[in-house]
Amino acid sequence: MSGGHFEYGQWQISEIADEIEKLIRNNDSTEKDKYGGHYSPEVIIKFKDAVQLLRRAYIYAQRIDWLVSGDDGEESFIERLKEDLDELE
Repeated sequence: MSGGHFEYGQWQISEIADEIEKLIRNNDSTEKDKYGGHYSPEVIIKFKDAVQLLRRAYIYAQRIDWLVSGDDGEESFIERLKEDLDELE
């Protein structure tokens, strides 16, 4: 597997989730960020929803990448996908 089927693009999904988590953590800071403010609790809830969805999307992309690149067979794809998703919850 040289660059993976998706050229490791699934890592970008993970990085976006990490950045959103950083926004959530820093939201209650007393310092204003470069955007000049903070987000409401309602928006933070949506950010948290987005992180969960992105983490799931990363897992699916990673497992599909391994399957179509020949690193996993169909049986191990199903098993590993389930394990990774169970770990997330």
